[in-house]
Amino acid sequence: MLHSIIQEDIEQVVKADLPWERFRNKCVLVTGANGFLPAYMVYTFLELNNRFDYKIDVVGLVRNQSKAEKKFGNLLQRKDFQLLVQDVSVPIKSDSKFDFIIHAASQASPKYYGIDPIGTASANTLGTYNLLQLAKDCNSEGFLFFSTSEVYGTVAENQIPTKENEYGYIDPTNVRACYAESKRLGENFCVSFFHQHQVPVKIVRPFHTYGPGMELNDGRVYADFIADIVNNKNIVMKSDGKATRAFCYSADATAGFFTVLLKGENANAYNVGNLQGESSVIELAETLVNLFPDKNLKVEKWQPPTDGSYLPSAVLRNAPNTNKINTLGWSATTDIPTGFSRTIQSYA
Repeated sequence: MLHSIIQEDIEQVVKADLPWERFRNKCVLVTGANGFLPAYMVYTFLELNNRFDYKIDVVGLVRNQSKAEKKFGNLLQRKDFQLLVQDVSVPIKSDSKFDFIIHAASQASPKYYGIDPIGTASANTLGTYNLLQLAKDCNSEGFLFFSTSEVYGTVAENQIPTKENEYGYIDPTNVRACYAESKRLGENFCVSFFHQHQVPVKIVRPFHTYGPGMELNDGRVYADFIADIVNNKNIVMKSDGKATRAFCYSADATAGFFTVLLKGENANAYNVGNLQGESSVIELAETLVNLFPDKNLKVEKWQPPTDGSYLPSAVLRNAPNTNKINTLGWSATTDIPTGFSRTIQSYA
């Protein structure tokens, strides 16, 4: 049984004006199914079966079976959903013929970049190669690669909001670049397989997506803020909070991912984000505290050292230009107060 807020989100996703009929009687592989964004896609496929009896066979690839059993619960008793337990970085072991493959398996949390950069890079490169080979062998009719807004690197101020063909600087000798650089190569694997083998690939680049089901200890600042509110703790700033980010609610993003898969151009990348959800980090913290006045929480401002040792983030603003995906008929509609309120309530 899904949380009522997640169920409402999924019901909203399936109302999108999309050619859902294409999934009828198809077999779909979703990698990284334990992640909160790919899990939303799994839930959507199952809801399509509930509503329209599409008879979609859904396979969720995961590394951690016990975590998946806890996440999906009684959904695993359904005949239309099963797990495939393995590491995506090794060749896929399955006798199924997958009509659609959604590759979202990735260590997307910054906490992994320092402790397991090899594992982070492997899922985005070796994993992508393995799945593209599988799509080629299965003659799949759709392949969706989850990339990231981090592929843009540090762009110039006049390139923000950032279009899909605008790129900045990434230092490949910095260990933290394991994520961005491997996503870049994953994207090139995709377009190369389209060029050489006509595998019908599409690429999405999510921007700062949040929502129910997030891991609250994943190291991202907005996850920390949500955890503080859920646990009735003051938000303690760890920077001056001046950096701005554009935050996109998971239900909006999920509809965007399906829009690209079903309506996007092959070998193209699409930003999926919410420019209207742009906020500075300090403004976000204050908004979240004000959403729940009964908790009597506050934002504890960060005091910078006076010795000049504090170096602010090189990326002061990160925001997407979404004109390209807007032409497919999608745009985000959930504002920050609504989305974060729903997210926090989902952990109650």
